[in-house]
Amino acid sequence: MRVGILGVSHWHAGHHSTAIREAGAELAGVWDDDAGIAAAFATQEQAEPFASLDAALDAACDLLIVLGRGPRAAVLVGELLARPGPPLLLDKPLGLSAADVAPLVEAAAGRLVTVALPSRTAGLLAEAAALRAAGEIGPISHMQFRLLNGPPSRYPQWGVGWMLDPAQSGGGALRNLGVHGVDAFLALAGAQDVTLESASFGPGVHGAAVEDYACLVLRAADGMLGLVEAGYSVADPKAGFTAWRLDGRGASLWDDGTRLLLSTAAGTVERPNVPVARRYGAYLAEVLACLREARQPPLTLADFARATALIDTAYARR
Repeated sequence: MRVGILGVSHWHAGHHSTAIREAGAELAGVWDDDAGIAAAFATQEQAEPFASLDAALDAACDLLIVLGRGPRAAVLVGELLARPGPPLLLDKPLGLSAADVAPLVEAAAGRLVTVALPSRTAGLLAEAAALRAAGEIGPISHMQFRLLNGPPSRYPQWGVGWMLDPAQSGGGALRNLGVHGVDAFLALAGAQDVTLESASFGPGVHGAAVEDYACLVLRAADGMLGLVEAGYSVADPKAGFTAWRLDGRGASLWDDGTRLLLSTAAGTVERPNVPVARRYGAYLAEVLACLREARQPPLTLADFARATALIDTAYARR
């Protein structure tokens, strides 16, 4: 299948080109509103640069991956949804708040549009879904999510210093990293109401205009709690720390991004897992399977809007 990438002035652009190859698809071409960035990325990936957005839409792609600066990305998605075209896989940031995402949800009605939160289909969430389907997990007590990466200085070094400008990114570690944990809790909660119990932000030890640490506590209507920690707080810019945990009455799960452990009354065993580094590829493969089989993607734009609204609530309490 042919996949194009729009908006390659984003640090995830390389993740997506790798994901395309891992999924056995073809990179049809790339585009950015900065032609120089598009040309350099195309050369790096041995791909064709699309001469214009119209050219990208005329390239017979089966899927377009859309990413970029928050406000511009939201405008671009709106332009694409207003015209006939292929399904869309979006990356964040997407606008600055839920108010920017809401009109896109309405415009996407009847069209396959998903968002790249790849842990939806791998690791702890995938195993929890299987346990639930088998009736083996029971009521869930709590879920914990921690994603701590290197300091904010990484972003200027990667040529995406705009990530430290809240007018372009919509926020810092919580908006960028914490959304994975918030979405995971919402996936576990399903249709239940979810409220924000508390939101705490770090002291900003790196002096950036966006927060470098945030911690949220979420509660579902059935009492299930979720602890979400996100930070640009690891001193080594090449290091990071990922940890997911879920405790239910019948089973507990631990996922450190590499190993996945399942604990039950019978003992603890290791389960097959998709490492964090390969989850974008696995998610893209799942989206392409959805296209071939004409079924809904594992994450909708409405799901993303729901997570975004909770994050907005947390920022409002800062």
